[in-house]
Amino acid sequence: MAAEPPDLAALARGVALAPPCAHGGPAGRGRLRVAPEDFRVDEDLGFAPDGGPAHVLLRIEKRGRDTLAVARELAAAAEVGARDVGFAGLKDRHAVTTQWFTVPATRPAAEWRERAGEGWRVLEAAPHSRKLRRGTLRGNAFTLCVREVDADGAALAARLAAVGTRGLPNYFGPQRFGRDGGNLDAVLAWAEHARLRRGREQRAFVYSAARSLVFNAVLGARVAAGRWDELLPGELVNLDGRRSWFRAAEIDDVLRERLAGGDVHPTGPLPGRGESPEGAAGECEAAAAAPFAAVVEALATAGLEAARRPLRVRPADFAHAFDGATLTLSFGLPAGAYATAVVRELLATDSLPEDADDA
Repeated sequence: MAAEPPDLAALARGVALAPPCAHGGPAGRGRLRVAPEDFRVDEDLGFAPDGGPAHVLLRIEKRGRDTLAVARELAAAAEVGARDVGFAGLKDRHAVTTQWFTVPATRPAAEWRERAGEGWRVLEAAPHSRKLRRGTLRGNAFTLCVREVDADGAALAARLAAVGTRGLPNYFGPQRFGRDGGNLDAVLAWAEHARLRRGREQRAFVYSAARSLVFNAVLGARVAAGRWDELLPGELVNLDGRRSWFRAAEIDDVLRERLAGGDVHPTGPLPGRGESPEGAAGECEAAAAAPFAAVVEALATAGLEAARRPLRVRPADFAHAFDGATLTLSFGLPAGAYATAVVRELLATDSLPEDADDA
């Protein structure tokens, strides 16, 4: 009797929302985001205002507000369209965050200083020449409080040490896949029936979820095989801190040393039209992505260019402290990496709020 085909929707939810942990699974439980102040994010653009006359660069602190809502209010205040407001990334609503926005210079920078709205206030304002684009940031600094921690002390200490030294899988967080993973349903429907949501923003969410699904599937397979922080022959290798990569047909001692030092990383796919790894790395990637071949094909047909994302991430300045049953974590992550991926390697926590944004 032929085996029944897998339930693709269930498989997609598993690899996207509950991929395997790298360090043995959570050492206990705790509560995250009891209050917005328990999840603090500070955005680092990596550059300063340049004094140009076309825009105003605003550093804004927000609490309990999502990025898009604040952007709309800034647009109204500047008397421009919402698309004229720039920002580098989405930040969580259920948090206290600082991030940068640009608005067209319809009024002087001085008039923006100390301006405030519901749940947000301007901390800095300076002239700048260009609109901020998505992804144009160096990274984010996080301070997280996990409360009511109930964990095996030795196991948690081992997890903390492992994350601090080896790093962790660079999964896309559940926020990427929409409320209750709803964007995954849209991805599979699009791949099967060529039906796509109307509206530019809605299509972008589907494309993003589709690429993230395939990436998490490939990374999860490497984690399950114990090879997520190893270079395989044929690997497309990322240079740390850069959006560039090179092919390594063979892995020699020099590359292994650079890998150990964090200078290079193995990568996984953000599918589209473009090159793929070869050799053992290519075989592993192809096998993990095979159930989602229709998704990969749909992305290429839609004209997206293939890109790569590091399979691992090493938190910078990783530190922790206990105060009774509260664990405080502080660390930095590069742009696109998720703080919730760090937490899940340590502790199981209450579910994310359903309308949380990307970190």
